[in-house]
Amino acid sequence: MGNSSSLNTTVTSRDHVPPPFPKAKGQSLSYWLQGVRANPLLDHMTTEDVPKEAEVVIIGSGMTGALTAFTLLSSSNPPSSIVMFEARELCSGATGRNAGHCKPDQWRGYSKYKSMVGKEQALKILANEQETFEKLVSYVKEEGIDCDLWVGQTLDVAMTEEIATRCAENYTQLEADGGNVSKVEWIKDRDEARKRSRVPNAVSVFSWEAGSFYPWKVVAHMIKKCLAYGNDKFNLQTWTTVKSVTKSTPDSAKEGNEEKWIVETDRGSTIAKTVVFASNAYTAALLPEFTGVVVPHPHMCTKLIPPPAFSGSKALQNTYGVLVPNNALFSINPRSSTDGIVLFGGSNPGQGELIKWVKEHPEDRVNDGLSGFKPVSDAVREWVGKEWKESGLDLNAGPGQGVDYQWSGIIGFTSDGLPLIGPIPNKSGLWMCAGHNGHGMARIFTAAPGLVHLMQGGTWEETNLPECFELTEERLERMRGMEVVED
Repeated sequence: MGNSSSLNTTVTSRDHVPPPFPKAKGQSLSYWLQGVRANPLLDHMTTEDVPKEAEVVIIGSGMTGALTAFTLLSSSNPPSSIVMFEARELCSGATGRNAGHCKPDQWRGYSKYKSMVGKEQALKILANEQETFEKLVSYVKEEGIDCDLWVGQTLDVAMTEEIATRCAENYTQLEADGGNVSKVEWIKDRDEARKRSRVPNAVSVFSWEAGSFYPWKVVAHMIKKCLAYGNDKFNLQTWTTVKSVTKSTPDSAKEGNEEKWIVETDRGSTIAKTVVFASNAYTAALLPEFTGVVVPHPHMCTKLIPPPAFSGSKALQNTYGVLVPNNALFSINPRSSTDGIVLFGGSNPGQGELIKWVKEHPEDRVNDGLSGFKPVSDAVREWVGKEWKESGLDLNAGPGQGVDYQWSGIIGFTSDGLPLIGPIPNKSGLWMCAGHNGHGMARIFTAAPGLVHLMQGGTWEETNLPECFELTEERLERMRGMEVVED
């Protein structure tokens, strides 16, 4: 849901817990899902019935699931068949609910990662995010995908002297450790920072290249390419909830005593040799050993329709990460090359209230029907009203302008803050790419192909992924003793 990474992931909540707010009977519709209501892929079922067998089953139809399927099918050694299960509409999880940002971390998370996994791995994490960004952009351009791709300068704006000092310390530590800072411009002069960012109270700014796009349409493009291989090779079943994944018995495995897996859904079962969990925040529901290791939590995105003062030639031309007190963050995507709608994500100051509320209402951890959570939308209104009012952004300018709508998406936090990629320990044939911690758009385009490489017999070193992303028995055991920090 936008870029949720911050200098320190602990969020300080306000003192009070807001009262319960209206909860929809079904999922909320994000800005991305609202824009594709006539697309037949939303509820596509390749066959009337769930296939009885497949070589590979993929659970989840977001960016991870779609890219995994496409990479498998387009490889030199493709599986004989793939079945993809999606519990609801195509790409209706986190990929279809974020703020549309692909923002590679070039510096901000370095000190945090260094303290967690050491200098070498921290440098690899940043390098991997840049590689992911470049691969995503190259793929979209090469394929000619109509997904509103924008590539330009993203701005991290420090809003207080204390935050600016921490940013400076983090940046200089990265530089001293040999990190590549050549792509980052550090704007220290306050007047220049304010001019560049259009934020009158900015203290300093960091600028580098990032992108934004319509993530649902990228997924749809890959799914169409998978379907073009034919029904026998790729079968998509939306509105099909996986209820369990269990070992097959010799009687249920048609090839002698070869171990396979029974993927039971609410519409029937499929027996498969290989199962990929691209289920992110929902993983522990099917794999109890990941309870407390991958923890779901709703985040909110807010849609703002800019009035004339921020439209046309005066429209915002950069994406933002606005760093505010208490380690909170506004992730801002203004879609400046398309419709100009401004999307707010990230862990804004009101998110702490939502974290507190969900801890008291754990049944709503996977409820993406939440909307209208006042502390989050109020934080957007408060910041916009303070920082952009002088520039003429009047939230009450007239009907059809200002803060319009808020939706929720479920982030999969991991207890060590890093994704889980690789074979599931002690369960031969089960694989995972999940736990993206709200930063999947800057990880998946290398993570999913890396997973496929492992599935086809490759080594971890050959994936070029940071070693700290690898799912191992030792790491899983260590993570069970850690507390998830939710921001």
